[in-house]
Formats: sequence, structure tokens, C-alpha cells
Amino acid sequence: MLTVSRRVLLGSGLGAVLAGPELVRAQGRTGQVFGNPEAAVVGNRVLAQGGTAADALFAAALMAAVVSIHNCGFAGYGGTATIARGDGTPPECLDFNSTAPAAARPDMYSLLPSGAVEGGSNTFGWLAVGVPGIPAGLDQFHHRYCTRSMAELAAPAIRAALDGFRMSEAPARAIQAGMKRIAVDPGAAAVLLPSGRPPVVGETYRNPRLGELLTTLVSRGSLQGFYEGEIASRIAAEFKKRGGLVTSADLAAYRALTPKPSTAALNGFVIHTPPPTAGGATVLQALLAMREIELRQKWDSGQHAHAKLEALRVAWGDRLRTIGDPAFVNIPLGRLLSSEYAETTALKVIAAVQNRARLAVETDGRPAGGTVNLSAVDKTGTVAALTLTHGGGFGAQVGMSEFGLIFGHGMSRFDPRPSHPNSPGPGKRPLHNMCPTVVTRGGKPVLAIGGAGGRKIVNGVFDVLYHVLRKPEDLVGALAAPRMHTEGGLDLWLDSKWEDETAGYLVDLGYAVKRSAMANISAAQPADAQPR
Repeated sequence: MLTVSRRVLLGSGLGAVLAGPELVRAQGRTGQVFGNPEAAVVGNRVLAQGGTAADALFAAALMAAVVSIHNCGFAGYGGTATIARGDGTPPECLDFNSTAPAAARPDMYSLLPSGAVEGGSNTFGWLAVGVPGIPAGLDQFHHRYCTRSMAELAAPAIRAALDGFRMSEAPARAIQAGMKRIAVDPGAAAVLLPSGRPPVVGETYRNPRLGELLTTLVSRGSLQGFYEGEIASRIAAEFKKRGGLVTSADLAAYRALTPKPSTAALNGFVIHTPPPTAGGATVLQALLAMREIELRQKWDSGQHAHAKLEALRVAWGDRLRTIGDPAFVNIPLGRLLSSEYAETTALKVIAAVQNRARLAVETDGRPAGGTVNLSAVDKTGTVAALTLTHGGGFGAQVGMSEFGLIFGHGMSRFDPRPSHPNSPGPGKRPLHNMCPTVVTRGGKPVLAIGGAGGRKIVNGVFDVLYHVLRKPEDLVGALAAPRMHTEGGLDLWLDSKWEDETAGYLVDLGYAVKRSAMANISAAQPADAQPR
């Protein structure tokens, strides 16, 4: 037997990624919300009081924006959502990804010979901030799907901001880790270091300025006031003062989008996921390839893991080389999700496995993390998944004390090379990893799923869906099954559940294998969703 201690480099991987599946089945007669614990409590209370899955997710998302401050603040760079109603209405998507300001240019960042951005200015600091999408996205989500008033649903989040909440370990640790950058930005320091030091676990943390901002917006019945009038003018003035690019005109021009979901039919199910620039197309591409592979070939554990790895590598290579904002670049999405391309990929993967070889994949992996996903189901059978993100922990690590805001780093999700399909440009939306997804069977919703954990989200959702589509009755088992992460190159992350023999098999093929936590996947499934 090939042992991990001899052949596999052990390491912690991406430290910001959380491990561990959520409990997933709908409980009782009201439904259930899964994801961030504090936010889920709020969402489940809404369900218990007769609210819908959408009502619950809106309340939970605002709560997460207050309490999960390292992952998805109210001025985080953006999010996505997918919902399938129990009445059989076709599933819908909402895209509230960040946009680049009008002053953004493909060559706006200076590149070092290594290809990295000089000073990390696309990741940290005011030049890393695009137009925040979360307020507009949540406003549109409430307008389109919710039945309860915004004031009622926002009340728990506003109370938490004004009166405070218990600081938990994850945000406290994240503040401590980001101290050097946080401390030098006056706004971020005022918001995250209110006593001149990092908050400690267990103490009460308050963000009264954010509570006041939310109160003002909610009293108007809309969060769109973030982008217009006096509030937007003050935000734009702060950007100008600090050297950022976002202007009042950029804020006024921002809109959440309602794109048609990307879909794939597999094993009697239909998967519905946000289209590019989201990560769902990569999930679908790998699933379609695996279907074609398994129609032709069956293998033992090592060869099967190799096949999954190569299918994912091809999908990631296509993702990172060809996908950008569809309003600006021509994405070959029809080809990538076609049965012909899946068959071509399958034949290449089968040959690679039979020859114990690696496919030659052109790719460009750049790790990232810092996200919250919430999944919900209600008593009507409606399922929905909603993902919010700063990007990495605290995003750009800059803030605005007047409104208690920390800004996400949407610009970091662009490729800084001017010639790339995903390069920055005025009004462009960057490639991102969020892929809140719903699954239907015969037009009936049977699952909502999404993840948190940067680029590991895509492969985490793939892994769980891969198992669920083969054994629909075992969602708990699917969430607990071993997972892998690749971005197309030779670096490979495996969680601790993989057997040493399988890990060693992949090492022998030339992959640099590390043990690591995977994305935190949350899912919600109606109690009657099991096949008869």
C-alpha cells in the first residue's frame, strides 16, 4: 500500500475554508434554513411564523451580513441566488455580482514578472473595490419573491447591529489575522477595532452605524437607497478621498440581473444554476463529462478518482481561459455544455486513465475564499439557495466608519492581464465561484444547494451533486463523501476521508497532493423529495 506519510505532502490548505456538511432534511411542517448558524436561527424563526423560504432567506441573509462580518458584509462585493417554487414555476436566478467602476481599465494594475499584481492592489485597498452588489441583490430578492414586509424581516439584523451580538471564533480570528491591513485603514479600523483592539470571542460586538443605515433604508421600503441620493454621494466621496474609483454615477448605474439559469438534464433530474460569470457552468460541464465516462467505463477507486480529477481539470481549464462577463465577451457556453463536447472529454479522460497519464490542460489557478451560503425549503416545497461574499476575509479590508461598512474586493476576481476574457473594464462583472443551485424532477423542486469556501465551492457542489444524482435517497451520505479540489493544474487537495492508497495512486501520476478542508456545503431538501 502507498501511504500518505511517504508520498503525500500534508498541509492545512486554504485556512479560510470551513469543513463539515450541514444537516439537510426539512424538519417538521414549516421547512428549514441551513448555512450560517446565527443567520439560520433567524430564518427558521420566520418559517415557524408562517413565512416562505424566500422570506426566511432574506431575513437570514441580512443577519449574515451583520454577524458574519468577515464573509459577507452589507457592502460585500456581491452574491447570487436561485429559487424553484413548489408550484412548478420555472426556476429563476438573481445575479448581483460586483461591477467594475467606469474608470476601470484592462491594464489598471501593474504586473510583476511573476504575473502577480504589484502590491496586491487588486486584492487589498481601495483600488480593489468594485461597485457593491449585495444591497441591490437583496432588495431585488425581496421585491420579487418575499411575502413579508422588509421592516419585519430586517428587524433581527438591525437589532443585532444596534444592540450587539456575541463575537464568535471565526470573525474574531479573521480580524486578528488581518490586523496589519485593517489597522492602517481608518474606516476599517473604526468598524472592526472599536476599542482600538480586536474583539475577543464572547464579548458583545456592535456596529451601530450599520444599524442606523439599515434602519434608514428599510424605513423607505427599499435597499436601493444605498445607490442614490445623499447616501450614495457620501459613499462616493469616501472613495474619492481614499483613492478608490467608485463614483456616484457608478452606484446609480448598478442593477441586479435576472439571467436565465444554465441547465443540464441528468439521471431524470434537471440542475438549474446561475450562468457565467458564476461557477455553475463548470459544475455542469464536469457532471456531463462524468455521465459520458460512466456510460463507457467502470473502474476501481484509484482509477475512478483519476477520472473525476481529469473531468474537473478540463472544466476548470475551460473556465479560467474562456469565461468572462457575457455582456463583453463571447463565451462558448453552448459548446462547453453540449453532449458532443462531453463525449469528446469523456474519451480523452478514459484514455488518460487507461494509460495512467495526465491530460494536458491549460489553466491558471488563483486561490480565494470568504463566503456565506444559505439554503432553504418551506412547507410548500419551494427551495432556494442564496450566496453572499466579500471575496476573501473582509474583502479589500477597507471601510467607511460613517455607515459601518466594510467593502468587498470584487476587482480581485478579474484577471489582471489586459488580454484575458476576464480582464477589468468599465461596468464589467468578474468571474466568481458562487453557484447556488436548485434541482428539479418532473418540474418539482427536490434540492437547493450551495457552498462557501472560495474556488473550492465549485468542486464541492460538483462532488455533492455527483453523489446525489446517483443515490438521491442519500443526501446526508453525499455531503459526507470524500471531496477533492483542483483548478486544472497539478496541485490537488484531498480531504481527510480519502484513503491513503487512492491518494498515493494520484501522487504516482505526478500530482502534488495536499490534505485540506473543503468548501462548506449547505443543502435543503423537501421531506417528500425522495424517489418512490
